[in-house]
Order: sequence, then structure tokens, then C-alpha cells
Amino acid sequence: MDSQTRHALKQDKFVQTTQSSVSWVGEHRSSVLRLSIAVVAVLALLIAGVILYNQRSESAETALGAALDVYTAQLAPPGAPAQKDVYSTSADRAKAANLKFVAVANQYGMISAGKKAHYFAGLTYQELGQTASAETELKAAASSWDSNLSSLAKFALAGFYHQTSRDPQAIELYNALVAKPTQAVPAYTAQLALADVYAASGKTDQAKQIWAKIKDADKTGPAGSMAAEKLTPRK
Repeated sequence: MDSQTRHALKQDKFVQTTQSSVSWVGEHRSSVLRLSIAVVAVLALLIAGVILYNQRSESAETALGAALDVYTAQLAPPGAPAQKDVYSTSADRAKAANLKFVAVANQYGMISAGKKAHYFAGLTYQELGQTASAETELKAAASSWDSNLSSLAKFALAGFYHQTSRDPQAIELYNALVAKPTQAVPAYTAQLALADVYAASGKTDQAKQIWAKIKDADKTGPAGSMAAEKLTPRK
């Protein structure tokens, strides 16, 4: 079979296939239209969802930034006249920041900035002595998919438990952080905090074991230096 004949046969086959496709589309025109409309609608919804999410994320980050500006605002010197955005006491500043953090957490709690707001709301509630609210907010941040934020919240929560005489819960959290360290909360950080809990409760042998382990593992690092200092008897 020469090339001209093969080309002719392929051309005939292409025409037949095209005609069959056109015929099928014609017979099922309404179904094809409905399917096309459905696909376009789904794509439109997906695009709209992405745009809306991005807009909400930007709004949430802006609101969180404003709250952080308040949280890190300078304190006025004693006796200084009142000024805008300058607070007389750390409690006044924490109270003002807390209102903003809670608002962000309530409005954007399902996205990253909202989870961060839960964390800072927990810290400010703790500063204000509102322990129940502090625990609730820190737990919300600890459930974040962001491992760094989650570990920071768990670390703060463990410290909160120790301060409120719930050492077993604090120890459990510190051990979990040691087992799964993150960039935000390295294993040494959790170990040092855990040893301090043991030391504060009179379990000095357990504290010394942790300090000795850190000292050997981090001979030239800051954690090792801190552990060595803890092991050195004070004169």
C-alpha cells in the first residue's frame, strides 16, 4: 500500500470519526449543554472561593497586624501626660490588645491569622489573670495545623499549667514537645522547661538528669551552657 493510499484512508477515517462525533453531539445536545454549564459553574465557584479566601486572608493579616501593634506599643514613662497609642501600664496595653486579638480570632478563626490571634488572645488573657479564657484560647491555637504555632501554644499552655499548679498536665505537654520538636520550640527548650518544673516540685534528681543530658548533647550551644549553669552548685 503506497503512502498516497494510506493518507487517503486516514483522511476518510478522520472524516468518519468527526461525523460520528458531530452526530453524537447533535443527538445529545441538551445533555452536553447541561454538562458544560455545570463545569463552568463549578470552575466559577472555585475561582470565586479562591478570591474570597485570599481577600479574607489579607483582611485577617491586616487586623492581626493592628492588634500586634497595640500589643507591642510603648509604655508611657511614669507621670508622663496621656498620649494616643501610648499606655500607662502593661495591663492597660494587654487589655486593649486582647480586645483586638479576640475580635480577629472570632471573625477569622478558621484561617491562619485567626489561629495566631487565638494564641495572642491566650497570652493577653493570661496577663490579665483571666485563666479560664486564657486556657480556652491557647487550646484553640494548639489545635492549629501549623506545627510551629501549635508548638508555641502548647509551650505557653504548659507554662500556664505549671503556674496554676497543674504540673502533671505541664509535664505531659513538655514531654510531647520534646518528642516532636519544631523550629519554634526545639527539644532543648522544652527539656529545660521540663527540668525547671521538676526542680520547682522538689524532684531534683529528675531535673539533674535532664540538665546533664542537655549539657552532654549541646556542649558548645546555649542550651548546654544553661544546663551546665543549673548543675553548678551556687556558693
